[in-house]
Amino acid sequence: MSKGENKTKPTGDDVIAWLEGVDNETRRKDAFTLLKVMQRITGCEPVLWGPSIVGFDQYHYTYDSGREGDMCLTGFSPRKGNLAIYIMGGFEGRDEMLERLGKHKTGKSCLYVNKLSDIDMAVLEEMIEKDVAYMREKYH
Repeated sequence: MSKGENKTKPTGDDVIAWLEGVDNETRRKDAFTLLKVMQRITGCEPVLWGPSIVGFDQYHYTYDSGREGDMCLTGFSPRKGNLAIYIMGGFEGRDEMLERLGKHKTGKSCLYVNKLSDIDMAVLEEMIEKDVAYMREKYH
């Protein structure tokens, strides 16, 4: 792998088998819920990206520096400490939706929740729908 190459790539590993191996029972159940939600919203099959991201669809990006690569359009990772939900957030109304979402933290392109029961799933689904539409319009 070259120095500038993206380390997070589709692996071809079995997503269901990998999710069944998630130790935390609540995190595992939540992961299967997100799997169904994201599959329905994107219309795409899940793909394991890198060692721990369940991704749906993909897009090609190019940075101002010239570095480019491919990444999943949306996805999630059931980590030990939380669920990381990959929502880029360029869509209109994001801040207002975050206010209605419930208990969460945000990162640059991630939404972190401890468990799905802490948040309003209807708001999360609306966010995923808007984000997927935004990303598809921007990158497809």
